[in-house]
Amino acid sequence: MNRRDFAKVAVTGAAGLSVSPTILTGNGWKGANDMVNIAVIGIRSMGQSHIAGYSALKNARVTALCDVDSNLFDERIKNLFTGKGLPKPKIYTDLRKVYEDKEIDAVSIATPNHWHALASIWALQAGKHVSVEKPCCHNFFEGMKLVEAAEKYKLIVQDGAEQRSNPCAQSMAEYLHSGKLGEVYMAKGLCYKWRDTIGKTPEEPVPAGVDYDLWTGPAPKRPFTMNRFHYNWHWNWDFGNGDMGNQGVHEMDIARWGLGVTLPTKISATGGHLMFDDDQQTPNVLMAVMEFPNLKGGGDKKKILQFEVRHWITNREGIKSENPADGNTYMVSADNTVGNLFYGSKGFMTKNVNEWETFMGKERIAGDKGSGLGDHYSDFVEAIRANDQKIAKGDIKEGFYSCALIHLANISFRLGRTLEFDPVKMKFINAPDADAMLTREYRKPFVVPEVV
Repeated sequence: MNRRDFAKVAVTGAAGLSVSPTILTGNGWKGANDMVNIAVIGIRSMGQSHIAGYSALKNARVTALCDVDSNLFDERIKNLFTGKGLPKPKIYTDLRKVYEDKEIDAVSIATPNHWHALASIWALQAGKHVSVEKPCCHNFFEGMKLVEAAEKYKLIVQDGAEQRSNPCAQSMAEYLHSGKLGEVYMAKGLCYKWRDTIGKTPEEPVPAGVDYDLWTGPAPKRPFTMNRFHYNWHWNWDFGNGDMGNQGVHEMDIARWGLGVTLPTKISATGGHLMFDDDQQTPNVLMAVMEFPNLKGGGDKKKILQFEVRHWITNREGIKSENPADGNTYMVSADNTVGNLFYGSKGFMTKNVNEWETFMGKERIAGDKGSGLGDHYSDFVEAIRANDQKIAKGDIKEGFYSCALIHLANISFRLGRTLEFDPVKMKFINAPDADAMLTREYRKPFVVPEVV
């Protein structure tokens, strides 16, 4: 990666953290019967899934919880630990204290987006293995620094693209890359989720038990409102990346993976925040188109990736509903249609989280199909035990590439024009205003550090 075009930042906030990774034996983990001790950082929403996922494994134990909202601890501990006969975990409100705890081997980060990269880099500098929720970075620069840190500190770093652990997605990629669908010239990611208005919420005092300064972290400090806090932070540019960077990041990763591309050369995005007059800043309708070089292809020697976000009444676009008996209806449900389409010279493919199928030729005859779910949490733990990054399935460089597409598309949308990008120099072509949006101003001491 070419990082010379990005400003250097000072190491602050994490000063004093030092790398002291868990000691491994020649065969990998420190002992065959030893548990991997994990701290879950962020326990309100996805953090609960992280806790449950690790607690179900025989070789892992959630030994600590961390959240800036101390009101959450009692209920989480009762429902997810003591109520299930599990030992009570340690509790922290400041993740920096977690990183000082020598008993913790790894952290699983489920904070808001604007904390993902910084929390991950600090953890790596403290010698902790990291699994970080999607998107792994709030902006392009952060993703580059996180990849750099992963390469420097040689610890396991797992991106939150959980479909990478699914046999369904693995066989999809193998099928597309084998040429069985012919020349795959276009992919489409769909994120149609029924999102009602968030309304408007007034400025108010910070709730008791909440460390709002720490929650804000690297973002600008603004007055507290509920629409800048639990969940609705997704729709504020300071903290989130809209629905393309929320649910959509999964489908962006699948689209890029299946298409076999990394970074684009041209990006064009249009859309808006339609229908509602409320506090939301990010678009609820967004259409992005990106071009990638395809030297082995025919015609114009390019591939196309389309991505579309819709928030209200819509159709299925051919994406098959999942079997409710499998308990996997969070992506395709009565309200939501989330998945991918791939177009090749021999046919097309539809994919949801649990199944893909093909339709071949002009007659669209049903062809090959695949299915199967995996366990991203188990993959992370087993990667640590074997000291093998490949077992984690969600490689952080792949995660960065997928998140980069989201950030580039959002920049095109916010500037209101098509942009050209240089994948080698990692910057836009003749667009200094767009280059400025690849990073942000960081609020001290919450500054993304140099990797040294």
